[in-house]
Amino acid sequence: MIAELTIDQLGSQGDGVAEAPSGPVFVPFTLPGERVSAKVTSDKKYADCITILDASPKRVDPVCPHFGVCGGCALQHMETSSYLDWKRDCVVRALRSRGLNAAVEPARAVPLGNRRRAVFHIERRGKELVLGYRRARSHDTIDIEVCPILSARIVAALPAIKALVAPLLGDRREARITVTDTENGLDLAVKGVPPPDAALAKLAGIAEEHGLARIALGSESLLFAPTTLRLGRALVSLPPGAFIQASPIAEAEMVELVCQGVGKSKRVADLFSGLGTFSFALAERATVDAYESSAEALAALSEAARHATRLKPMRTHRRDLLRDPLGWRELKDFDAVVFDPPRAGAAAQAAQLAKSKVKHVAAVSCNPATLARDLRLLVDGGYEISQVVPIDQFLYSSHVEVVAHLGR
Repeated sequence: MIAELTIDQLGSQGDGVAEAPSGPVFVPFTLPGERVSAKVTSDKKYADCITILDASPKRVDPVCPHFGVCGGCALQHMETSSYLDWKRDCVVRALRSRGLNAAVEPARAVPLGNRRRAVFHIERRGKELVLGYRRARSHDTIDIEVCPILSARIVAALPAIKALVAPLLGDRREARITVTDTENGLDLAVKGVPPPDAALAKLAGIAEEHGLARIALGSESLLFAPTTLRLGRALVSLPPGAFIQASPIAEAEMVELVCQGVGKSKRVADLFSGLGTFSFALAERATVDAYESSAEALAALSEAARHATRLKPMRTHRRDLLRDPLGWRELKDFDAVVFDPPRAGAAAQAAQLAKSKVKHVAAVSCNPATLARDLRLLVDGGYEISQVVPIDQFLYSSHVEVVAHLGR
């Protein structure tokens, strides 16, 4: 069905929302105030914009030729200040939904070409191979030639990545590739292909020619250069496909804010520490206990800590804090706690922290909704929120990183 719709607002995923007699209709790549002609789905919940009849003055040309087809970005068509205001509003709305009226600072911007980690799909389509991202609202893969968000080194290597992985597919239809831009070159972790055979060694020439430091397929890998990441004063060896913050500039902002949040604390617990994004910076001024469930990440953190200089003592603890949170009695020796959980948040840990006497808390999250839930628990336990800072780490998407400071 073709309908004329007026966009009233942006939804939580960045889609325009039009109020229709049947209820809200979500229209991707539109802006509030626009009048559009759109093809509405049979369930009357979604629509694809056909023609923009009246454009918003906030509409701008997208920076990527794949925008509107690729499902990775939602808001390249919105001018920068309004876009950043929307990111901040996402945090404000999440907090208010939990009855929290804390002041939220303006969202801090991150420049183009700064993302150092991406997940691609390579898909066999007849005799053709496509490498890229998923199509918007689809499981199909679109072939990409550029991505203005990614580091120049990743973009330049896209043809080489396709050439490397193509012969490994065998008769499989697709595979997933995680690419990380490290200190020494690109690190590839490939999932969905058979174990490597003799053919893998033949790929070494292509890899070295295009600055690929490592290719990992399950437990097997070819290593051409050390795959390391600098975190504070430490140089950390990356496990294949390891989680790191998407943008080094965003990471630097987050680290600075976290260090400000713990103040002059002498003993800090870094919960969900990962590879030590915050641990190493904190250890420049305080004794740090890092808690993490991933054995590989914790081993990398521990090894880097042994070789780093001019740091306070660091201790590591393997613990699944989602299932076994640090109890309030265990927290009694810490002056400050930092926690940066997965998107699902850390309700159980926040509940224990709310019962503790820890003076300073720095909460980090890539999901404002679960962060708001966890902050509500802390506030109900007697904490006060002193600062909330959104950081636009996930450029043009509906996601936003947040750092919050709390204290007693």
